[in-house]
Order: sequence, then C-alpha cells, then structure tokens
Amino acid sequence: MNKILILLFTSALFSCTKKEPHLNTTKSDSTKIIESINVVRMKINDSIRLKNNQNIFADLSGTHVLRFSSDESPAINGKVNFEKTGRDLYTISGSGKSGQNTVKMEGIINRVSAKHLNFEGKIIQNINGKTYTRTKKTTFLDEGKGNFWRLQDKINGSGFVEYIDIYF
Repeated sequence: MNKILILLFTSALFSCTKKEPHLNTTKSDSTKIIESINVVRMKINDSIRLKNNQNIFADLSGTHVLRFSSDESPAINGKVNFEKTGRDLYTISGSGKSGQNTVKMEGIINRVSAKHLNFEGKIIQNINGKTYTRTKKTTFLDEGKGNFWRLQDKINGSGFVEYIDIYF
C-alpha cells in the first residue's frame, strides 16, 4: 500500500507542474491596426513638416553683394552668405573691405515680407580707425530705390548717416 501511495503521489506531483505559457509570436489584430495607423500618421506629419519648411517668399540662399557707404569714408564692397535654416529664416555671415575700412555682419535674418528682412546679430564696422558695433534688432527694407535692402538704423555711433545695403 505504501508503494501505491508513493506511486500516486509521484504521478500527481509530475502531472500538476505548471507548464510554461506558449509564447504567441503572431501579433494581435489590434496591434496590427495601431501600427498601420502610426505609419499613416508619420506620413502625414512628414508632409506637414515639409510644407512648414517651404519659404513663403523667394529663397535667398547663396551669396549676395554687401555694400557700405557713408559721407565720411569711401564705399566698401563685400559679400554676405545666406544659409537657409527654416521657413524664410537664414543665418548670414559676410564682410567687406576697402583699404583699412571694414564691415562685418553675422546673425540671423527672418524674411517677413517681400520688402522686409528682420536682422538680429552683430554688425561690426571699422571706419577711419574707429570701431562701431551694432547689436540691436533692426530691419533691412527694400525702399524701391534699386535692387537692394537697406539697413534702417542709418545713424552710426558718431551721429553720421551711413548706408549698409544687401543686394538681391
């Protein structure tokens, strides 16, 4: 009888062990639906991102002529490079030199209309041995006098009128 009980107990012990759950390798229908919705959402978001990066106005990327002139010094010609960073948004850097006189620009330009360029950055001028630095936010405006935008903050640190133009 003891042998029978031991045999029954042993068989019960092995028959009651937990089996590992069967791993379902196939995806459920709801997971497939969610993934297909996410793919469609990504395509829509990519198209929106592409549209939001397109310029409203003409693209200004590339090199433009930079010209500085004033009553107290001869004209300075140089170049300024526009690099597109967003919708109608550019980082710019450039300089010009005439003898000992120099002008240098670095900053960001946001084209807000066909005639207006908002500038934020630094304009450093070295004219006749004097250095002027402009760091205020300002605007370049197409005044209709030619193919250029003219800096609207025209008065320098000495009180003289000077013109800084970017040609298009």
